[in-house]
Amino acid sequence: MATRLADAALLARLVGFDSTSHRSNLPIADFVCNYLEHQGFSIIRNFNEDRTKVNVLACIGGDPMQKSVSAGLMLCGHLDVVPATEPDWRSDPFTLTETDSAYVGRGACDMKGFVALAVNAACRAAERSPKNPLALLFTFDEEPGTLGAQHFVRTRNAPFDLPRSCIVGEPTGLHVVRMHKGHLKMRITIHGQSAHSGYPHLGVNAIEPAARVVSALSVLRRELEWERFETSDHFPQTPFVALNVGAISGGSAVNMVPDRCVVEFGMRLLPGMEPGPLIERIRSAIEAVADIGRHSIEVTGLSPSLLLNENAEVYRGLCEIVDQRETFAVSYASDAGPLQELGLECALFGPGSIEVAHKANESMPKAEFVRAGAILDRVVQMFCSG
Repeated sequence: MATRLADAALLARLVGFDSTSHRSNLPIADFVCNYLEHQGFSIIRNFNEDRTKVNVLACIGGDPMQKSVSAGLMLCGHLDVVPATEPDWRSDPFTLTETDSAYVGRGACDMKGFVALAVNAACRAAERSPKNPLALLFTFDEEPGTLGAQHFVRTRNAPFDLPRSCIVGEPTGLHVVRMHKGHLKMRITIHGQSAHSGYPHLGVNAIEPAARVVSALSVLRRELEWERFETSDHFPQTPFVALNVGAISGGSAVNMVPDRCVVEFGMRLLPGMEPGPLIERIRSAIEAVADIGRHSIEVTGLSPSLLLNENAEVYRGLCEIVDQRETFAVSYASDAGPLQELGLECALFGPGSIEVAHKANESMPKAEFVRAGAILDRVVQMFCSG
C-alpha cells in the first residue's frame, strides 16, 4: 500500500483543489480515487450526463456482492465548495493556512475537513480487513442543491446494496443531528411586451406586476411565520417554513418597457412536510394577484428534508460515543435528504461550525479536527468490526 498522508496534510491537498461548484470536480475526484485505490478500495465512478462531474463510491470489507447489506457503515461528504470571492480573505483561500488554533481555507470546514478525516479513517480500517462493509460516498454539486446526491439516487450503478447506516459529514460542531429542513426553490416569470419608453402604450411592463407578486409572497411569508408543524419545536429560532425572495431580474435599459421579469425564491420546509400543499398555496397566492398578465410558475429544485428515527442504529451509536442526550436539528439541507430515498438511515455529524462556512477566512478548529478523527475511528470500528 502507498504511504498515507497525515490528516492535516490530506486536508491541505484537498483545499488546494479549486472545486467551486461551477467547475468540474474531476481533478479532486481523481486525486481521491487514486489515493483510495492505493489503499485497496474498490472504486465506482458515477458520472453526470456530460461527464464533467462525478460522484465517487469507494468500498472495502464484507462481501460486496451480497445483495442484502444492512450491516456496515457509509461515510458521505461533498467535494464541491462555494466561491471564494469575498474581499476579506487574509490568505489564499485555496492554500490551507495554519494559525495557532485553526486551519483556514475554502472548504476547510464545509466540508473537506470531514472528507480528509473520513478517507484516512477508512484507510486505517482497511488495514484491519473489516468484516462488515465500509463505503465512502463523495458527491458533486451539493452546494447548488444536493444535485450530485440526487443524481446518484437516480442513476447509481453499484452491483451491491449500500450499508444502511450513513454519516453525512456536515459541520455540526460534533453534535449528532437527526433532522434538517428541506429547500424548495421556485421561479415566477412575468411576460410583457417590449416598447420604447416614450410610447408606453405600445408595450406591456413586466416589472410592475412582478412587484405585486413580490408583495403577495411577502404576505404569505408572514402567514407562514405564524404556522407550526409537528417538528417545529426542534427549530426554536425558525419554527416555521422560511420563505425568502432571493433574486429578481428584468429589463435592460431605462428607456425601454421591460418585456420580462423573473422572481426566484426558496422555502425551507420542516422535516416531515410534503412540498405539494405548499406549492399549491404559492400558485393560489400568485393567481390572486390582480393584472398579473401572462406568466409561468415552476419548481426549479427540491432538496428533501431529513427526519431520522431516534432509534436508528447510526444515531444511537454516535450519541453513545459522544455522550449526547439532546436532539439537534439544523435549518440547512444536505445530501442526507435525497439519500434517504435509498432506504439509508442518515445522521449528520462533523467538525466545524456552519457559522463560519460560506464566509471569508473559513476555518476548522484544530482541536475539533483531531477529536473528530478519533470519533470516526471509533464509529467505524463499532459498525464494521463485526
